[in-house]
Amino acid sequence: MNSDSDRLHSLMQRDAFIHRHIGPNPQDIASMLQLLGCGTLDELIHSTVPEDILSDSNASVLPAATAEFDALAKLRRYEQANHVFKSYIGMGYHDTHVPAVIARNVLENPGWYTAYTPYQAEISQGRLESLLNFQQMVMDLTGMEIANASLLDEATAAAEAMALAKRASKKATDKFFVAESIHPQTLDVVRTRAKYFGFEIIQGSIDESPDEDFFGALIKYPDTSGGVQCIQNFVDKAHEQD
Repeated sequence: MNSDSDRLHSLMQRDAFIHRHIGPNPQDIASMLQLLGCGTLDELIHSTVPEDILSDSNASVLPAATAEFDALAKLRRYEQANHVFKSYIGMGYHDTHVPAVIARNVLENPGWYTAYTPYQAEISQGRLESLLNFQQMVMDLTGMEIANASLLDEATAAAEAMALAKRASKKATDKFFVAESIHPQTLDVVRTRAKYFGFEIIQGSIDESPDEDFFGALIKYPDTSGGVQCIQNFVDKAHEQD
């Protein structure tokens, strides 16, 4: 391909390839905005992002370019200005301790996150294998028949568990029980997922075993404030109701 026409054809093919993988064009954006009932992208953002976290700064004005070394040094100065205090917020926001043997042999082991095939430049397989080992260890330590380790955050995992409970249930009811002592962020995600599945969320105390028919239940142990309650009566009642 030495001629000018061949080079032009090659460039046109390359540009066409890039165009297909760069995202929506202005016509696509306008069509999607029309479907969503928004006139502009700014209107879409203001209708979806809460005002208390929405920045009014002009994001189109970028800071001056800098070298990587200088950028890292600036980030370190920001980091050193932080102060670490004791957290009493509860709700799952607590300190954790990762044993050195886990940190070194799992989190810091490149064998878990180095791409080992030319078509899979990612760490998903390594993470999966480490999770399988972890949940097997939990089964060995606790004697449980099954254990699950998930990459999902707790709130999303709870919503997925609710959907799984519905699919596994033979009941016709769409009611799902949620203990009032779960994390508020978990409740928000479960409510949102339930809304679009058509489920009805019923909140209550695990001390008062509900008589209604549910396809599943979500409880927190320890609860969002760190409290530990006996859940045996609630579990027995749930099993009686299948």
